[in-house]
Amino acid sequence: MSNIIETSKTFVPVESIEYADGSVVSKTILKKPTGNITLFAFDKGEGLAEHSSPYEALVQLLDGNAEITIGGTLHHIQTGQSIILPANIPHALKANEKFKMMLTMIKS
Repeated sequence: MSNIIETSKTFVPVESIEYADGSVVSKTILKKPTGNITLFAFDKGEGLAEHSSPYEALVQLLDGNAEITIGGTLHHIQTGQSIILPANIPHALKANEKFKMMLTMIKS
């Protein structure tokens, strides 16, 4: 079963992914050679360790609050806010409370 959202059908991103205890859940919306759009649901206390990507990415917070560190600078992002992760700069995400986000990665 594919986890890609069906085309030509309306959907509500925040309702299209569920939290799971002690986990980070991801669900692909679109996957193309030019980029990906993925939903994530982070349970409280979960996160992604510092890493970098050769591509820019847009994080859109759909629910909750996230701590996102980019190049050593801490950002507190709230529901409805977005931030761009620059290419080749280390970043990390931490859930001090549950949060959902949509990640749009553009390959160049």
